[in-house]
Amino acid sequence: MPERIFHIATAADWRRALDTGSYTTSTIGRSLEEEGFIHASRREQVQGVFDRYYRGAGEHLVLLTIDPARLTAAEVRVEPVGDDTYPHVYGPIDRGAVVDVTPLDRRGRPETLMSVWVKGMALRMGLALLAMAALAALLWALGLTR
Repeated sequence: MPERIFHIATAADWRRALDTGSYTTSTIGRSLEEEGFIHASRREQVQGVFDRYYRGAGEHLVLLTIDPARLTAAEVRVEPVGDDTYPHVYGPIDRGAVVDVTPLDRRGRPETLMSVWVKGMALRMGLALLAMAALAALLWALGLTR
């Protein structure tokens, strides 16, 4: 069994897990109760899973890094899926078993602190330019500019 396993989650589902203490979403739109297990993957499978199932999610996504040794109420089974095998978590994932949470960009790649900062700065600059343009238009309309 791999030392660490990975699961793509919506940020909203992860926030809910922080409140309740355990994560119970199997895959986007399906619960552990409905599916019977939580889908996971090895690191090298994450991009393919993202491309197949999450690319058009339209929600903020995070990559959960899970330490199976920290699971208290779940068992991890590596099972065949098509021509490959994937880890499946049979039971809820304890919040404490999640050792890292990484935001994913729209292409499924990890966002760094720098990329999050740059996007935030670009948004703030865009809003500032829009506000300045609106102010200039108002001043022109009031005849206060030459």
